[in-house]
Amino acid sequence: MGNIANRQAFDWISNDPDIIKASAIIARLMDDIVSHEFEQEREHVASSVECYMKQHRISKEEVIKLFRKEISNAWKDINQECLKPTAAVPMPLLVCILNLSRAMDVIYKDDDGYTNSHILKDHISSVLLNPVLL
Repeated sequence: MGNIANRQAFDWISNDPDIIKASAIIARLMDDIVSHEFEQEREHVASSVECYMKQHRISKEEVIKLFRKEISNAWKDINQECLKPTAAVPMPLLVCILNLSRAMDVIYKDDDGYTNSHILKDHISSVLLNPVLL
């Protein structure tokens, strides 16, 4: 991170900017959408899907639809921050946050790729063994 991990960058991050919130929303909600049933089988704590269902008395499908809308809005926030960066925040720092969100999107897109890491094998192989040359 070299020159971009400076005091100004740390101060900016510690103020909980929208892009950080959006990245956290993407990671948390995408994970909960794909893993909540498995987590319930293992008798873990309630996921955000379960909590939302009980609190608002709506179906799992309705919760997932609402969460996907929140995820979509979070992507809009990330895009906004990246398309109109401020002078106070170096673009390479924003790109790191963007890339984390992209990784979460790949890991949790259709299934829990973190818990079931074999799902990611083809993605990892394609990146490392067959990179796209620019």
